[in-house]
Amino acid sequence: MGILSQLNSPVIFLICGSIVLVVALMCVVFAVRAYRAGKAIGMDVTKMKRTIVASATFAVLPSVGILLGVIALSGSLGTPWPWLRLSVIGALHYETQVAEAAAEAVGISGLSASQMTAKAFSTIALLMSVCIIWGMVFSLFTCKRYTKKLGSGAAGQEKKKSALAGFGDIAMTAMFIGLVSAYLGSYIGGFVSGEGLFRFAGSWLPLAVALVGAAAMRLFLWARERFDAGWLDSFSIAGSMLIAMASAIFLGRLG
Repeated sequence: MGILSQLNSPVIFLICGSIVLVVALMCVVFAVRAYRAGKAIGMDVTKMKRTIVASATFAVLPSVGILLGVIALSGSLGTPWPWLRLSVIGALHYETQVAEAAAEAVGISGLSASQMTAKAFSTIALLMSVCIIWGMVFSLFTCKRYTKKLGSGAAGQEKKKSALAGFGDIAMTAMFIGLVSAYLGSYIGGFVSGEGLFRFAGSWLPLAVALVGAAAMRLFLWARERFDAGWLDSFSIAGSMLIAMASAIFLGRLG
C-alpha cells in the first residue's frame, strides 16, 4: 500500500472527521446560544436573522480559497489531514508555507507526492501542528487578564489599547510583505541567474501569476473604494486566488 493510500485510509478519515464534527457541533452550540442571548437582551429578531443569512452568504466564496488549499495539499498529504488542519485551526497561507518548508527540510522538493514517505509526512504534520499551537497555549494564561483590560474604561487604557492594535496591524502587514518578498525574491533570483531562462513554466510562470494575482487584488480594492462596496473584502482574497490559478493554467499552456 502506497503512502497516499495510507493517508487516505478510512481510519484516518474517521479520526480527522471525528475532530471536525466536534468542532462543527461546538459552532452550532455557540451560534444557538448567541441567538438566544440576543433575544434575551431585546435585539431585533428580524435583524438577527438577516445578519445570519448575510454572514452565511458572504462566507461561501471566501471558503472556496480554503477548499483550494485542501485540494492543493491533498495531492501529497492526503485529503483527511489538510481537511482537518484547514477546518479547525489552520490558515491557508500558514499551512501551505509551513508544509513546503518542512518538506524541503526533509529533502522533498515542492511537496512531491512521489517523494513522500511516512517519516516525511510525520515530520511535516508535526511541524504544522507545533508551530500554530502557541496561540491556544498563551490564551490559557493571558486571555483572562486581557479581558479585564478590555473592560476598563480609563482613557489611558483606551490609548494603550489603540497603540497595541496599531502595532499589531503593522506587524502583520510587515510579516506578509516579508513572506511575499521572500517568494518573489527566489523566483526573480532564478530568472536573473539564468536558471531555466528558456523554460517558460520554470522561470516566467511564477512571476507572471504573481503579477496577475496582484492586479486582481488591486482591481478588487479599486472596486471597493470606487463603489463603496465593503462586502468585497470578504471575496477579494478568494477571487484573486481563483483568477491567479486560472492564469497559471492559461499561461502554462502557452509555454
